[in-house]
Amino acid sequence: MASSGQLLKLVCLVAVMCCMVIGAPKAMAAVSCGQVVNNLTPCINYVANGGALNPSCCTGVRSLYSLAKTTADRQSICNCLKQAVNGIPYTNANAGLAAGLPGKCGVNIPYKISPSTDCKSIK
Repeated sequence: MASSGQLLKLVCLVAVMCCMVIGAPKAMAAVSCGQVVNNLTPCINYVANGGALNPSCCTGVRSLYSLAKTTADRQSICNCLKQAVNGIPYTNANAGLAAGLPGKCGVNIPYKISPSTDCKSIK
């Protein structure tokens, strides 16, 4: 099983997908990696172990989604999260739980949640 630090990174990767909304003008990114981590910390236990989803996790997912207002925000968050999970092992079960977070939290994203996401393609 992966450590909690590794799982946090996995959760962060998934959260980047929560930041993707359809087209917005380019601008300087205003969302920090610290904000991303703070919003997603309540999701670690769920992604690591399954079971009941902490309501604070969904609050964080929705908050992060609302913070990503511009293309630059979304791409910046994506790059930050991809760097965080680079080289961290995870199971298909962990990835599946992480991929399901947006839907469980009522956030509709039109992108595939995957560690192979090309951040430059996020609009």
